[in-house]
Amino acid sequence: MADVGGWSTIESDEGLFTSLIETLGVKDTQFEELISLDADTIRALGLRRNLPLQMDPRSFRRTRRSPLDGTYDPAATDKLFFAAQTIQNACGTQAILSVILNHDDPASPQPAIELGDELRSFKDFTTGFPPELRGEALSNSEAIRSAHNSFARASPFADETARPQDDEKGADVYHFIAYTPVNGTLYELDGLQPHPISHGPCGAAEFPERVIEVLQRRIARYPPEETHFNLMAVVRDPRGRAREIGDVETLEREERKRAAWQWENTLRRCNFGVVGVKEKDPEGKAYGEWVEGAKKETRKKLEMRR
Repeated sequence: MADVGGWSTIESDEGLFTSLIETLGVKDTQFEELISLDADTIRALGLRRNLPLQMDPRSFRRTRRSPLDGTYDPAATDKLFFAAQTIQNACGTQAILSVILNHDDPASPQPAIELGDELRSFKDFTTGFPPELRGEALSNSEAIRSAHNSFARASPFADETARPQDDEKGADVYHFIAYTPVNGTLYELDGLQPHPISHGPCGAAEFPERVIEVLQRRIARYPPEETHFNLMAVVRDPRGRAREIGDVETLEREERKRAAWQWENTLRRCNFGVVGVKEKDPEGKAYGEWVEGAKKETRKKLEMRR
């Protein structure tokens, strides 16, 4: 896809996020979607790397003098990576980086994340910046923007650029937030807020219970019928451990998962050609053939996976 300087919308998907950070050079790290909000599930993932969650509630929040939960911690920006969100469509990637860039310290009790040259250079460059300048640096990073846009969602049936601008009118607008323990404190890192939000003392061992308490309070603020939440954990790639201990079953399962992710991401990239086909074929004949061919190929791949 040609990068014209903007940021496109990306989906909240474990395979997409994993491939995105690997494209940026991050090693031995992947995302896992959480289907159960309980401490045992999070702790089981934490045995590989006890890192934070992300969620995308159904609406943007407006900046307030004080958060609805927790307390602003302006001094925290000197101790962790926190960037203000300066453009809307980058919030998913920004939440990802809020996790990754705060867990790369080899001196930490947790296994450090290997950032790779690109993100290491970006973090070093923005060290000491206030959140606003970090946000500007992120939005202007050609390497990060190109990696982000290569996984953008494109639909042949809808114009993704026609986004509602006023969330008060009931539009479905999603946002990404990171929760992570840094330096013994549980932080909520939300680029729409002026500062990191502290939720109190929290070490790696207490993280599952503490973050669940915070998430449950947040979810409770939404109407009972609200179900548009997605939770993910950042974990260590389980294939390395499986190879070390000779766990063939886990290794094969994870390799199948990776193959499925690769296929799905390939479909996302291929979809960028659909709009061009439609524009060159106003009567829809070639476009219809393209769609039918894509459907047949997808069914074929699904049968092979089964």
